[in-house]
Amino acid sequence: MSKIHEQKISRTEIRKKVREARRNLTPSFQNQAEENLTINFSQHIKLSKKAKIGLYLSNDGELNTNKLIQTLRVKKHQVYLPIIHPFNGASLLFQQYEENSPMVANRYAILEPKLNCSQICPLPELDILLMPLVAFDEQGNRLGMGGGYYDRTLAKHYAEQREKPKLIGLAHDCQKVESLPIEAWDVPLEQILTPTKFYQW
Repeated sequence: MSKIHEQKISRTEIRKKVREARRNLTPSFQNQAEENLTINFSQHIKLSKKAKIGLYLSNDGELNTNKLIQTLRVKKHQVYLPIIHPFNGASLLFQQYEENSPMVANRYAILEPKLNCSQICPLPELDILLMPLVAFDEQGNRLGMGGGYYDRTLAKHYAEQREKPKLIGLAHDCQKVESLPIEAWDVPLEQILTPTKFYQW
């Protein structure tokens, strides 16, 4: 995909174009990207023993995370998936995800673990949070799906400049654009991992 560089292009237009490009990736390309992501992750991301890692199940052409999740489990790390907060419905909780975890579809038809309060991990106790995104630019700005769930969930994290969790975006290489229109609430990511590159700012 050629880079999107028009300064006045709207966030909605960028989101539409990049999502379309992502959905048009072939199954074989997606499979190879999944393999390469797992390799790239192991080469660049250093984890403590039994690290707690927030991740997500792929949807809408997103970079597939299944192999990465399996690899993390083999290495005895704990994986937590986002679930939409059952009370405020506007932010996320992170619940442990195991091979036999009961799953339910949320309001967007995305599978998430069935709520079990005993398996919720408070955000500051996660070591790393691997975040989905629709597009990112050369300054590390992130464009999400538009629901604001991660922005609201991480608002206190940003305000207090917490060290944990370390935030890392995951994306296909084709999701990189030259520049994104920025809103006041946007906070750039310091690291983004693709199947072929590791960006740090």
